[in-house]
Amino acid sequence: MKTPKIFESIYQFLFSNVKFSVFWLVVRIYLGWEWLHAGYEKVINPMWVGKTAGGALTGFINGALAKTAGAHPDVSMWYAWFLKHAVLTYVVTWSNLVAYGELLVGIGLILGALTFLSAFFGFFMNLNYLLAGTVSTNPVLLILAILIMLAHKTAGYIGLDRWLVKS
Repeated sequence: MKTPKIFESIYQFLFSNVKFSVFWLVVRIYLGWEWLHAGYEKVINPMWVGKTAGGALTGFINGALAKTAGAHPDVSMWYAWFLKHAVLTYVVTWSNLVAYGELLVGIGLILGALTFLSAFFGFFMNLNYLLAGTVSTNPVLLILAILIMLAHKTAGYIGLDRWLVKS
């Protein structure tokens, strides 16, 4: 079935029109700042990176594992298994990955460098935080990341992607 022309026109207008690059710049910088700030706070915290790395993540995961009880748990059993067997087993490594990953996503989005990839990894982290039962601002950030991925052609136009990524 062919997509109606009106939807193609709206998609092209919102996500492919260079005139919208200023709008996507604002969205990208907001999202990037949120990630940069969260990542920086973790990188300077020894419970995330440093002598006691993994302590904060262990607490977060234990909180998520506690949300597996009841008829309608906040955390699915399959995800709890992943947290318990894959993340807790290598908690220091994951702690560093989360901290530096958030920092790099923020830098990438703010600079408009590899915008699609930065937004994708931000989306992926938000998805994992939601699967771990943490709502907070994660749904909003996840939606903004999806929109930036859809608009990747123009979202990085006012940024380094204008020169880095040739489409």
